[in-house]
Amino acid sequence: MEVIKKHFFSDISVMLGRSMRHIFRSMDTIITVTIMPIAMMLLFVYVLGGAIQTGTDNYVNYLLPGIMLISIANGIGYVSFRLFTDLQQGIFDRFHSMPIARSAPLWGHVLTSLVSNAISVVVIILVALIMGFHSSAGVLSWLAVVCILALFTLALTWIAVIAALSAKSVDGASVVAYPLHLLPLISSAFVPTKSMPSAVRAFTENQPVTSIVETIRALLLGQPVGNDIWIALAWCVGIMLVAYFFAMRTYKKRL
Repeated sequence: MEVIKKHFFSDISVMLGRSMRHIFRSMDTIITVTIMPIAMMLLFVYVLGGAIQTGTDNYVNYLLPGIMLISIANGIGYVSFRLFTDLQQGIFDRFHSMPIARSAPLWGHVLTSLVSNAISVVVIILVALIMGFHSSAGVLSWLAVVCILALFTLALTWIAVIAALSAKSVDGASVVAYPLHLLPLISSAFVPTKSMPSAVRAFTENQPVTSIVETIRALLLGQPVGNDIWIALAWCVGIMLVAYFFAMRTYKKRL
């Protein structure tokens, strides 16, 4: 046991390398995850943006935070799919017969989600820059944005892990991504909440994505973040911890 604990991080790095090799051998995954948010960004900026009143001269500046969150939500289904496939093919059973940490294969998938989603977000930011995105944020503000996006990714990833460990089929494992898409769509990602009907507005202003979007937008535009940053962090950390607890509990039962 002491030996396994001693090599815990090296075991995780090996599992991360394995999962990342699968990603790079099948780049269509990252391409698919990235194309849909970019297409949405092009549509809203060049087709619908002129009809949407956000109080800003450059709509892509307003839109980008929500598009990044949609990209992350879009990639979560692949986490469930890859993890479920490994479980069904008996890959985890083979790993558990080796002298490695039992949770290392699971962490390999989680960290792969973090890296692959980071790549997708970087691509989206580069496209946004070509479209005219401009940020007055300093280094600390960008670091804060990176941290929030990482926490958001981990929170959704652990939810995807629960789905993969509990699913009975590939479709059941992948379907977790669809409800997660709705949260960015019913938020302040595309339009200000003041333009929404009262019932929709009440939901929008009190769901996790709105505070996250508002925080990232304020950081990127160099504006005061107010209490939104603490609400956003509380949502991300809270969801991540709860999802992690149930994911590990389900993982132990599954084994």
